[in-house]
Amino acid sequence: MSSPVRPVAEVIPMLDLRAQYETIALEIRAAVDEVITAQQFVLGPRCEAFEQEIAHTCGVRCGIGVASGTEALELALHASGVGAGDEVIVPAFTFIATGSAITALGARPVFADIEPATFNLDPAQIEMRITPRTRAIVAVHLFGLAADMSPILALAEKHGIPVIEDNAQSIGASYHGRKTGSMGRLGCLSFYPSKNLGAYGDAGMIVTDDDKLATRLRALRNHGQTARYLSTERGWNSRLDELQAAVLQVKLRHLADWTAARQVHARRYDSLLRDLPGLTLPHVPGGQEHVYYLYTIRVAGRVAGNDPGVATRSDLVQKRLAERGIASMVYYPVPLHLQPLYASLGGKPGDLRASERASREVLSIPLYPELTPSQIEHVAEALRGALRD
Repeated sequence: MSSPVRPVAEVIPMLDLRAQYETIALEIRAAVDEVITAQQFVLGPRCEAFEQEIAHTCGVRCGIGVASGTEALELALHASGVGAGDEVIVPAFTFIATGSAITALGARPVFADIEPATFNLDPAQIEMRITPRTRAIVAVHLFGLAADMSPILALAEKHGIPVIEDNAQSIGASYHGRKTGSMGRLGCLSFYPSKNLGAYGDAGMIVTDDDKLATRLRALRNHGQTARYLSTERGWNSRLDELQAAVLQVKLRHLADWTAARQVHARRYDSLLRDLPGLTLPHVPGGQEHVYYLYTIRVAGRVAGNDPGVATRSDLVQKRLAERGIASMVYYPVPLHLQPLYASLGGKPGDLRASERASREVLSIPLYPELTPSQIEHVAEALRGALRD
């Protein structure tokens, strides 16, 4: 029997963009007004300046602004030679866009399992999946933490396969002194509004130290044009517009402070939750810096009963948190190899056990820069109560 639920005193969302906006409203409005006054909206000076700023943030020379993180992946894969009939190795525990960018090119995603402690691609799972058709490896930096890049890069170099970093969730994270996005041939970023650096709509970027690839990608994002009205190959209409670039420039000035706040909040959660039985907190390997796009815990175990939608202990905890006014989310409840989209590839339960277990156990709780100490304590208290129920 569950314990009585107290009346909800405060509703705490997963993310509060209104609170963020209140701190930067004047800067945002001024930047947007400048774009509107200038009346240049596509591939203008704001986009070019922001590309340089993001390249510097990621520790590379070149940035290519595009329309979304998904198209950043698609363009990066295409520019790396991935096409129809090719194979790309990718972790199964990630957002669907990581896989759909591959299939959009007519290629086949080859799903690999994850390291249970980090939720990232397990390097030990890669080599057995390499075939003569393998054209790329996509290393996803999930939830704000870098994948274990040294063995991944070593394997890729051994087999002559490019590594593309899916850095949609981890801008600013580091791996043994190197920023995510700077270690593979290409890095792909998303500026979806919920991200640590979020636009007011869709936006993305590709970063690289390869000048030749950067030149080609700038053409590819703009209908394949190498000069005005002169297209040398089929391209995309995928350009980061000036309004989004202006918003993102403002936000980038605050990113370091926001990241530091996320890390402080994560440490507070760690101290408040570390003694709870049956709960596994985020793991940060030595030499890495986590930027906590999400604070994701594990809640192990299944439950008995006929409560609709409640099959795992994670489901039950999520329900109990909601009753206490605390938002939480499961990222991601169905790993890619079990998605209906990929049924034709023959994936079945039990194939990738670490990914499947993660999908049953993960639960992300509120973490954003504007979260207050009292709200963190309220979430922790609610989580303690939910685990007792």
